[in-house]
Amino acid sequence: MDAERSANQTAVTAAGPDGIVVQAARKRFGDHEVLREVDLRVEPGSVVALLGPSGCGKTTLLRCIAGLERLDGGEVRIGQRVVAGPGRHVPPERRRVGMVFQDWALFPHMSVAQNVGYGLPRRERRGPRVEAALAMVGLAGLGDRSPATLSGGQQQRVALARALAPQPGVLLLDEPFSNLDTALRVQVRTEVHRLLADLGVTTVFVTHDQEEAFVLGHEVAVMHEGRIVQQGSPAAVYARPATRWVATFVGDANLVAGRADGDTATTPVGPVPLDGRAEGSVEVVVRPEHLVLDDPSPAGGEPATVELREYYGHDTVYLVRLDAGPSLRVRAGSVPRFDRGDRVAVRHQGPPAVAFPAGDAAPAAAPAAASVS
Repeated sequence: MDAERSANQTAVTAAGPDGIVVQAARKRFGDHEVLREVDLRVEPGSVVALLGPSGCGKTTLLRCIAGLERLDGGEVRIGQRVVAGPGRHVPPERRRVGMVFQDWALFPHMSVAQNVGYGLPRRERRGPRVEAALAMVGLAGLGDRSPATLSGGQQQRVALARALAPQPGVLLLDEPFSNLDTALRVQVRTEVHRLLADLGVTTVFVTHDQEEAFVLGHEVAVMHEGRIVQQGSPAAVYARPATRWVATFVGDANLVAGRADGDTATTPVGPVPLDGRAEGSVEVVVRPEHLVLDDPSPAGGEPATVELREYYGHDTVYLVRLDAGPSLRVRAGSVPRFDRGDRVAVRHQGPPAVAFPAGDAAPAAAPAAASVS
């Protein structure tokens, strides 16, 4: 079975992956500037998650890479070719790009096999490449079916097989799991994750879901208001957010006021080590899992009261209000220990944190030399 699956994958991806480079990309619709000097780099064979809120320009950037929209400025390179730039726009069918749309865009009057073979030369639409693509996504034997007779997860895989059948150098996915219910979404996401890892095809996928981006992406490119404001590994983006906005968008974050003196900040939750040196008034990014709740005692910790408890099974999140400060989110173990109204002590217990100058969007100091992979 593994040998057969490997043969199917080789048949679909024989041409090899291309890298993507986007430089200073600009796109405007009427008076609205959607892309503002966007830079993006995707190494051959890697997966980059394009993460951001609705309306930030993610899908427009994806469509510009695919050739479905023309840039107003800047450049797109796929492999060694400039496919979009001043005076140049290579049409989508000549870019070696496969795309899976948010609604999958299957043709209801065609069979599954006809959908998968749609982008192939006519002589190959009933050949082994269609069969190999269906087998690769776990749909062998379903080629004669109508898309309407398949489940949502199966339809999503048909769309993926159609995108992969022409042997693209690049695969683009626009929120591919958004039309699936929660349980199926996780299942299909895992299947696609495994497939992308096995294929090694260069992939960019759009999502507004941080968990999805972190699970699938080798790197995450965070978009905000038409710009990519940070690109890096999921761990680096989470641990060292480039701006205050990134800190609060990517995961839970407490922004705690403090006063920095070198590599430490004095805060309402005690001294917090800093990822770099800073001086003066700052806001420190304290993740909920880096705070600890204890029973009140003279031994240490800042006094607080539990305002809310949210139980998730795998962990518990508390909203606590410090006696001498703001409300904070604290992530603790899976077994709830405290309840609403309980008195607790809060203290910081975590790695060095990023600090922003009070009232500024940029970090107070460059991160320390240690890297996060």
